[in-house]
Amino acid sequence: MRNRVYLRRPSPSDETGFLAAARASGALHRPWASPPATPAAFGDYLRRMERDENAAFLVCRRDTDTIAGAIEITNIVLGRFRSGYLGYYAFSGHERRGFMREGLLLVIAEAFNGLGLHRLEANIQPGNAASIALVRSCGFSKEGYSPRYLRIGGRWRDHERWAILAG
Repeated sequence: MRNRVYLRRPSPSDETGFLAAARASGALHRPWASPPATPAAFGDYLRRMERDENAAFLVCRRDTDTIAGAIEITNIVLGRFRSGYLGYYAFSGHERRGFMREGLLLVIAEAFNGLGLHRLEANIQPGNAASIALVRSCGFSKEGYSPRYLRIGGRWRDHERWAILAG
């Protein structure tokens, strides 16, 4: 079966569509994620994602070329560790339709086969049932719990640690 989505790297030409989608998705993302929502923040995002230790992917629908969501691998460490951290979010109108699952499976393949990583870790707030269901459906296993792990929305928030290892 052919994927309904494809991945591509974000570029400056995505600013208008990305920002419109992020603004329209504020209620969906709160309090789980804070994607760039201003031109300055989008520019900062692009510069951060161009660094060797980061990789960003837009999950795009094949039928419309619309950006359905974004997935980032950050803090990539090679050498003996060969690991990275996942961040991701769907945009409103594309959630709970399987697009992000297809996109995440493509990113996992790129991480292990293209980037040569051994491990991907996703840290998820315990109340984010949709995100937990997503990683579980893609083969991640729960490894632990980290109190006050990340500062999101001005508050330190607890997270569950989920990970997947290369075959």
